[in-house]
Amino acid sequence: MSAGKSMFSKSSLPPPPTSEQISAYLGKETFFEGKMTFEGVFRLDGKFEGEIFESGTLIVGETAIIKGKIGIDTIIINGMVEGSVYAKTRVEIHPTGKIYGNLFTPILTVNEGGILEGHCKMEGEVDKKGKDLDLLSQNADHILTI
Repeated sequence: MSAGKSMFSKSSLPPPPTSEQISAYLGKETFFEGKMTFEGVFRLDGKFEGEIFESGTLIVGETAIIKGKIGIDTIIINGMVEGSVYAKTRVEIHPTGKIYGNLFTPILTVNEGGILEGHCKMEGEVDKKGKDLDLLSQNADHILTI
């Protein structure tokens, strides 16, 4: 399988356009702890611990380490995410990307080399405020030290 092909996909919808401009950025030397919200496209190359809940696209750079809960439209993972991810539209795990934890999304693309270790649910709409969130937060058992 080539690096550009996906291993898993529930739908044949095309990926979101990459021509969107990045509206926010945290570089690789940054560390942020707390709750974050944004609109548009946000790229994170540093370390983050906490919650990210908003509409838009989150790009996790190769040097990024995220620990916490994420509720987003689309997430593109090139770095490491540990915790619960709720993506309303899609999740893309690229060759250097890793998710350790729980994942809810209608569309999942895992490129060769990408890692998903944990629980994954791909049925219907993701309910980031309802029972799906409660279920995943109780089942998280992977620990990552930042």
